[in-house]
Amino acid sequence: MTVDGITPMTLAAAGTFLLLVLPFRLSLAAQGAMPKVLCFVTSMLALLLSVEPYRAVLPWAVGMAIAVIAVRERIRQHWPV
Repeated sequence: MTVDGITPMTLAAAGTFLLLVLPFRLSLAAQGAMPKVLCFVTSMLALLLSVEPYRAVLPWAVGMAIAVIAVRERIRQHWPV
């Protein structure tokens, strides 16, 4: 069964890819280049390790931590409390 010519498996693969590269996409809002590079590396590592179940959790979590801290620091620099 297709939805507008797109199979459900293709939609699942696209959703998984978007979730795995979420740390990199979030790090694009950060200021420096280092968080972007680190999040790109962890996202690609998570993508490569996602072949087996639950292998991509650790690189994804590390990438999310780096991205969240980098974005938080950018916000803190622009709006000091």
